[in-house]
Amino acid sequence: MAGRNFEVFGTTRSGEPVYRVRISGGGLTANVITWGAVIQDLRLDGHQPPLVLGFETFDPYPVHSPYFGATPGRCANRIAGGRFTLDGKEYQLEMNQPGIGHLHGGTDGIGRSNWTIVDHAPDKVVLRITDPDGRAGYPGNCTITATYHLKDDGVLSVVYESTTDRPTLANICQHSYFNLDGREDALGHDIMIAAGHLVAVDEKQLPTGELMAVAGTPFDLSDMGPMKRFDGDRQVLFDHNYCLSTERTGKRSVALARSIYSGVSMEVRTTEPGVQFYAAFKLQELPVPGLEGRRYGPFAGFCLETQIWPDAINHADFPNVVLRPGEVLRQETDYVFSKQ
Repeated sequence: MAGRNFEVFGTTRSGEPVYRVRISGGGLTANVITWGAVIQDLRLDGHQPPLVLGFETFDPYPVHSPYFGATPGRCANRIAGGRFTLDGKEYQLEMNQPGIGHLHGGTDGIGRSNWTIVDHAPDKVVLRITDPDGRAGYPGNCTITATYHLKDDGVLSVVYESTTDRPTLANICQHSYFNLDGREDALGHDIMIAAGHLVAVDEKQLPTGELMAVAGTPFDLSDMGPMKRFDGDRQVLFDHNYCLSTERTGKRSVALARSIYSGVSMEVRTTEPGVQFYAAFKLQELPVPGLEGRRYGPFAGFCLETQIWPDAINHADFPNVVLRPGEVLRQETDYVFSKQ
């Protein structure tokens, strides 16, 4: 496996080698590791700092990473109480958020497991994993393929394809924390999300089942404006799913972020019905350095996780999150980078 674009990046607790692959194209260079299908580093020609948060070595990832660059699943985001009913049968998932529910597939989900490289080219890598029947309580063997492809004009193309041998839940997303200027926090960014509603949540950040219109509120991101904004004298803390549509569509432009310091922009185009905007306010200062020795703390990056709405299985009016045998769930997102 080792070669010019491959290296052993580390070893899992069970002794498996974790590989790192370098791909380049379209003015971008990315390092991808097999553990968690993580985008470990991402660079734009003409812009020195990394565009994502990550670590220089493997050892901090299992201990300290809050899904930096990872691919969480089999069902990303939150499921209230870890409970759902599918085809008349009740399931209880691992409660890896005690007292709240199930998050991102559990403690050893696909975002924290070692994938296999099945194909690669100078500008592309394809990884695959099978999430086994019963892990964290999910029914069925679910196979997920991740394709990262660096295309012309600064496009990082992310495609996830999922299949199953039993009816199950499937919702895969890319969980990179972006920082487009390399500063200590990412609050010097402007942002736009093309959505008129977000999923209303309770004090545990679990969906209530209602949608909240954002017009006239500090959560209205339909026009480009500062990421750091206030509701009266209180800073708005973003960790919300913006509703782009009620079902999967053709790929379209849904969000734009830009650093006011570096002039680097990132456009998001996706097929998905939702995008979770998380401004990393819960990120505690880490005891280990990140890329290039950088120190990460609150607001060090931001996430735009394109996906199905959270807890969709428990809300009949939310987009479909059930995957059945014979179906292929294909989720596509482009992150498009440019510099003024």
